[in-house]
Amino acid sequence: MGKKIMLQGTASNVGKSILVAGLCRVFKQDGHNVAPFKSQNMALNSFITKEGLEMGRAQVFQAEACGIEPNANMNPILLKPSGNHRCQVIVNGKVREDMASSDYHKYKPQLAKELKGIFKELSDNHDIVVMEGAGSSAEINLREHDIANMGMAEIADAPVIIVGDIDRGGVFASIAGTMLLLSEEERKRVKGVIINKFRGKKELFSEGVRMLEDIIKVPVLGVVPYSDIKIEDEDSVTTRFKKQMNKNDIHIEIIRTPHMSNFTDFNIFETQEDVSIRYVDYGEALGNPDIVIIPGSKSTIDDLKYIRENGLEDQIKELHKKGKLIFGICGGYQMLGKKLKDPYHVEGEVEEFDGIGLLDTETTFEMEKTTTQVEATICDNLDGYMKNLEGKKVVGYEIHMGITSISKDTKNLNTINKKLEKPVNYLEGSVNQKGNVVGTYLHGIFDEIDFTRTLLNNIREIKGLEKINSDVTSFDEFKQNEYNKLADLLREHLDIEKIYEIMS
Repeated sequence: MGKKIMLQGTASNVGKSILVAGLCRVFKQDGHNVAPFKSQNMALNSFITKEGLEMGRAQVFQAEACGIEPNANMNPILLKPSGNHRCQVIVNGKVREDMASSDYHKYKPQLAKELKGIFKELSDNHDIVVMEGAGSSAEINLREHDIANMGMAEIADAPVIIVGDIDRGGVFASIAGTMLLLSEEERKRVKGVIINKFRGKKELFSEGVRMLEDIIKVPVLGVVPYSDIKIEDEDSVTTRFKKQMNKNDIHIEIIRTPHMSNFTDFNIFETQEDVSIRYVDYGEALGNPDIVIIPGSKSTIDDLKYIRENGLEDQIKELHKKGKLIFGICGGYQMLGKKLKDPYHVEGEVEEFDGIGLLDTETTFEMEKTTTQVEATICDNLDGYMKNLEGKKVVGYEIHMGITSISKDTKNLNTINKKLEKPVNYLEGSVNQKGNVVGTYLHGIFDEIDFTRTLLNNIREIKGLEKINSDVTSFDEFKQNEYNKLADLLREHLDIEKIYEIMS
């Protein structure tokens, strides 16, 4: 069995996912075969592996930092909230069932047995496994049957490092309080502390570090400064939605619906110097963007109701009349059609619901979820914003319950030529005749720079601006460089030698 280390937090959003990715890259650079692991992840952001299995996106970017292919064993339990204290429980990449939170808590002992075997297999095949906890280490009301934090550390017999976030304030109290609330056996597992997101002068903080060590009786392994390294956030508890980007030549507005999923689809735009992004939150109105994006959704009909009730549907239609580009992905694609039919009550009691009606399509929700990776090429004879894109390669993955049919007057967006790495040939997506309303099931479609940069240059041309090239020619290469920057940051500010010692 390989070595292991587990990072747990004093709370959610303290930076565990990023630190795990950074340590994964450090160990990879040192010549080790490394893998990430998070036993239980609650997020609407998910990914489909080459085997067609679903997992959380945090372990995907951590796997990228390790230089290995993502595997559902790295995130064996994925919980996708569906409202009313219920969630879809995905185990080993496949939907097991929808459960109430109380029923899930009772089900945890069974899952704990499965986790033991899954983790052993992962550990047997790697030199090091870098584990991540969920939320806080000291959720005392959930201690019984815990499988996310100390419960998982016990299953794996892993040493633990506690991460505290100084940026939100009260880091000394949060770390000391966490240690206080742990049981004696749990405290024995904690071998060190990392203070994350530091913005001040380190020399003025050294006395505080010494005082904290005296209180908690474990070493502070480093104080990591806040850094704007562009790596994916783990879930919707992210500052990305509140970030106001400067208004540039091309402005994109993304509707943040209550059940929005896979917002990582839009990270690529942050690498383009002429693009600004704004997430339109509850109570906010659309401005005058060049592109409006309706993202994926865990509950399409509920999110469509939200858009309608908040006046956003009328604003979308008005922007469409002005010739702006309206782009829907997955659930957003379904909403743009004329009808959404739910004969099996997959999403609720209503069997038929009117869509926004900007695409001549109809979607029928099915009982079985589609989960697949695909490769495709953009169709020819597209107009408007979609001109000059014919034959360009796009890659992505599909996660949806619906099947969408299109009218003869609606054009297809792309031809799928590979599915789960096997050759296929079928059409996907929709584009209206004018080329200013587009829908697709492909998450990650914008990650191909050639496709995205050509689309952005089409907008520039329509606005009378000169076309420009992207400084980023490969999104994957860009991310690899960011992982290396992160590793450099951790080597400078963490006691990596001590972490190796802890694992031994």
